[in-house]
Amino acid sequence: MDNKKLAELLFPDVKTTCKDYEEKYKKRALPDGAQVTRFAPSPTGFLHIGGLFAAFVSERAAHTTGGVFYLRIEDTDKKREVENGILGIVKGIRDFGIKIDEGMISETESIGDYAPYIQSKRAQIYRTYCKALTEMGLAYPCFCTAEELQSVREEQEKNKENPGYYGKYAKCRDLSFEQIEEKIKNGVPYVMRLKSPGDENKRIAFDDGIKGRIEMPENILDVVLLKTDGIPTYHFAHAVDDHLMGTTYVIRGDEWISSIPIHLQLFEVLGFKPPKYAHISPIMKEDEETGGKRKLSKRKDPEAAVSFYHEVGYPNKAVLEYLFTIANSNYEQWRLENPDAPMEEFKFDFAHMSKAGALFDLVKLTDISKTYISKLNAEEVLEQVLAWAREYDNDYYTTLMKDTDYSKSIFAIERGNEKPRKDIAKWEDTPQYTKYFFKRPTEYEFPENLSNDDMINILEEYKKVYDHNDTADDWFPKVRDMSEALGYAKAPKFYKKNPEQYKGHVGDVSSVIRVAATGRRNTPDLYQILQVLGKEETMTRFDLAINKLKED
Repeated sequence: MDNKKLAELLFPDVKTTCKDYEEKYKKRALPDGAQVTRFAPSPTGFLHIGGLFAAFVSERAAHTTGGVFYLRIEDTDKKREVENGILGIVKGIRDFGIKIDEGMISETESIGDYAPYIQSKRAQIYRTYCKALTEMGLAYPCFCTAEELQSVREEQEKNKENPGYYGKYAKCRDLSFEQIEEKIKNGVPYVMRLKSPGDENKRIAFDDGIKGRIEMPENILDVVLLKTDGIPTYHFAHAVDDHLMGTTYVIRGDEWISSIPIHLQLFEVLGFKPPKYAHISPIMKEDEETGGKRKLSKRKDPEAAVSFYHEVGYPNKAVLEYLFTIANSNYEQWRLENPDAPMEEFKFDFAHMSKAGALFDLVKLTDISKTYISKLNAEEVLEQVLAWAREYDNDYYTTLMKDTDYSKSIFAIERGNEKPRKDIAKWEDTPQYTKYFFKRPTEYEFPENLSNDDMINILEEYKKVYDHNDTADDWFPKVRDMSEALGYAKAPKFYKKNPEQYKGHVGDVSSVIRVAATGRRNTPDLYQILQVLGKEETMTRFDLAINKLKED
């Protein structure tokens, strides 16, 4: 068959050549060892935490080596595409502070010299390369119907043969030019297939950046390159795009390992140098029902969706900090040795990635988040809380915005010292955490070991000695002296030694003061709380508590 004549029949509109695109998309001038990586999701649903993990690993692999990380949208599966799918991906990556050097930055906008970064807008490129393969005798049209393909599958199952379109089952492989021409004139739909040069007796081998050396049978399938609507399959688009965009390392889920023989063969027949591959195992979760492990499920696990972390208010950097702990096994030791260093200073390495699936631990993420938040200053906390509340808790946002100086003073309590408190794990915690600063308590957690009369007496006496101008060093000695005068031990150890001599100890007294001011027994530093509330509000709250105790 005259392959060039066939190519013209199939692609009469394609006037561009592969050379045109090779010249258009120049190689980047990068230092030796610099990696070009990409995140190439499909806009078919919400951004999964596993997707964010892959994007994060890809970004680190690029930027640790002084390379480039880009975002490409693989929208070849139009049937599964969801509305605003691209926006969800772009926003998810951007919100977590993962730096995109090139690619999509909104639903329609992109940056970089290798555009378009959306596969559906690159149709002419794929058709050009498919035409070239046809000219080389390495691609052909297949007119088989769904029913015919099903019949092939059934025959293969009956004969216990490997499934697929290959060898004697590739019925359209040897059609004559005249047969093809007639079918096209009659409007018979067709796909374009690769005429695989593979040998079932041969094997291929490659070095996976994470899994190590892998050997597999060579591909013999005549895989689809272009579907009936002209849209490429993932396999074909991946090979063309990663070549033209200069991808040096493809980092993706290990469900794609089985496709490696196809992909390496496509790079070979196209005359491209293949990228390196690193396949990430899926993120796992402890299964309470079975006691084993399972993949994070979109249906069962709310934490599978990246949006979950925004909704409950885990700080973005805390999530990335956690992802680093499951990305590289030596990260936690590095963090212990460098507690205040930016995470970007850590040298990411594929060698320290787990070959098995990393176990997702929400408890550990929460601990990391508490530590992260505890190191922020009050202004940073308020800024991030406001950003969260503006989107997810409008009433709380309005409350905080009424007096931002007052709000900031709340978050400044016990912050910036050597051992800051770790009460806040996520911004969703803050409305309850700060509630008593905005609403006077109506319920009180007073200690059970003191009578109402004793507690009334404590509050009446403390009102007399309380001075809002006292320093942090002065206020507690005043409470201690007052306690001793009222018959309480000035330290718990004295009470423990001779409990019969005292009504209680100074801790009980300060607890009554704390509960009167906040309604709670467990709060941050009481002195700082009273300073934030102010003298007038503090006295009002003491009076309200006294009245409550009298009523009860």
